[in-house]
Amino acid sequence: MKKVTGIGGIFFKCKDPQKTRDWYKDYLGLNTTPYGTTFEWRDANEPSKTGVTQWSPFEEKTNYFEPSSKDFMINYRVENLEKLVDELKKEGVTILDAIETYDYGKFVHILDPEGNKIELWEPKE
Repeated sequence: MKKVTGIGGIFFKCKDPQKTRDWYKDYLGLNTTPYGTTFEWRDANEPSKTGVTQWSPFEEKTNYFEPSSKDFMINYRVENLEKLVDELKKEGVTILDAIETYDYGKFVHILDPEGNKIELWEPKE
């Protein structure tokens, strides 16, 4: 079964998210919004399909990355999230929450062996 298909997003803590977004906009040309910036790309195997990778600075006091104490969280794009979660449970991986569905896809959070919180995302095609 294919598991991770790419990076869905990079999320990190910072002291001043707005200042950070502005710096990246002013000096590196990122088209930022209050959520960060979205990079759109084309699938190498199916160029008619597009995908996105999200870059988002978070307030340093956010609890969104908990129970991890790290200053970052990576979002991985996956296929068939339900099947993957069932497989991960059988393999003893810590699943932190139930799968949630939004207009833009399904999400769940897990922990890696170092205690890093990972967000798994099955985009809505």
